[in-house]
Amino acid sequence: QVQLVESGGGLVQAGGSLRLSCAASGRTFSSYNMGWFRQAPGKEREFVAAISWSGGNTSYTDSVKGRFTISRDNAENTVYLQMNSLKPEDTALYYCAANYYRDYAYIQEWRYHYWGQGTQVTVSS
Repeated sequence: QVQLVESGGGLVQAGGSLRLSCAASGRTFSSYNMGWFRQAPGKEREFVAAISWSGGNTSYTDSVKGRFTISRDNAENTVYLQMNSLKPEDTALYYCAANYYRDYAYIQEWRYHYWGQGTQVTVSS
């Protein structure tokens, strides 16, 4: 069992940056693959980025490649999402998620067992 708490969201102007954090409870964080998903108003939740438990495999949705970077610190039980060059279309509620499959950056929402409550990111034009 793992509990996830996101932080770091807020209001930022287009072109700005934010760093989201997801703090995980439990001693086995290093065994969990982690992902970030987002849901904009009136839209389905979508995959953003993922990182394997070893950190050796990452994946990004096309719309954030080159702008967002996912990373993790297993000693701190935390996964990060650095978001640069933010656009209004990045506005959404951002969720952190975890799964305990083999070491891989899974992009499918259904593969994730645990979810945080989300942190709001709003990008103004």
